[in-house]
Amino acid sequence: MTDNERAARSLRHLLQTAGNGSCADCGADNPEWGSCSLGVFICLGCSGIHRNLPSIGKVKSLCLSRWEDSEVQFMSERGNDAMRAKYEATLPVYYYKPTYRDCQALKEQWIRAKYERQEFTEDSKKLIYEDERKEGMLMKRGRDNGQFLNRRFVLCLTDGTLKYYTKLDAKEPKAAVKVESMNACFQPDKIGNPNGLQITYLKDHVTRNIFVYHDSSKEIVDWFNSIRAAQLHYLKVAFPGATDVELKPKLTRSFLKEGYMEKTGPRQREGFKKRWFTLDHRRLMYFKDPLDAYAKGEVFLGHRDNGYRVNIGLPAGTHYNGSWQYAVTIQTPERSFLFTCETDLEQKDWMRHFNDVISTPMSPQEYTVEAYFKHKH
Repeated sequence: MTDNERAARSLRHLLQTAGNGSCADCGADNPEWGSCSLGVFICLGCSGIHRNLPSIGKVKSLCLSRWEDSEVQFMSERGNDAMRAKYEATLPVYYYKPTYRDCQALKEQWIRAKYERQEFTEDSKKLIYEDERKEGMLMKRGRDNGQFLNRRFVLCLTDGTLKYYTKLDAKEPKAAVKVESMNACFQPDKIGNPNGLQITYLKDHVTRNIFVYHDSSKEIVDWFNSIRAAQLHYLKVAFPGATDVELKPKLTRSFLKEGYMEKTGPRQREGFKKRWFTLDHRRLMYFKDPLDAYAKGEVFLGHRDNGYRVNIGLPAGTHYNGSWQYAVTIQTPERSFLFTCETDLEQKDWMRHFNDVISTPMSPQEYTVEAYFKHKH
């Protein structure tokens, strides 16, 4: 057996060790790369980020590279679990730990924060995300003209608000958003910028979208985690007996699903029109354009025990003049909503998400939202 074959066998054996079977940074299964600088097993995507870190960027393919015995020994003495215990020792509950599904900006800054800046190794370290006030400029998309312009944003931990100003010297903000009614998620493809962030909040029971970006991925990820820190601060005051594990799911969330469907109006005689749909837990919103500030309409999805149903196809006798054939009908206690999808895969995916939502028990707050929707209709 050659030295190379012996090293490859040893590395394969190490991958069977607990913790090493998924990427140390994003959790992707079956990592095929190793960091000789840190002693962790990582996926191809994360290996590219590691390679750009000057001091700790030595990575090798587990299958294709030549490994020295000393390097294999180094990996065996460390491994993902041990290094996680070191580099994530004081990871705060609000800091978003990306998965392989997340965008490049989130993954890169997570890896840099963890290994390069070593933000989570010391308990006493004060993190910038917890500052009482964060202020800076972000490029914000205009509600009406679609242009991105520089705007001043201020996040205040003590009063739990995010404010933005249209003029640098403005005394009054254009909007002041309470962190408890706010969500933030990365939308690079939708916004057309790798650092694009969508902020949504409720304004008079209606969802308002704000689209922002910053040229620096570190700056936009810092904003994102600062918003999450402010949300956790609010929740700890609002729910003093709750544990971190209970509060974490109440922080920012990604949308369950987005994409185009066709829909018809309430009389079900209007033409089917193509709309952009966003499923944000129990709110199904539809927009003429994915970057619209306000939805054209919203559907509340309650629990199946309360008269909510999802059916394949359209009701008998429906006048259909659309171009997409794969139909879904949502029944609520007030009315039915009719949609069509472009492919059967999309139809099945939407139905899976809808059924998951209406099978999930409702919280007291969600019953309040449901009552508003019933009153509106």
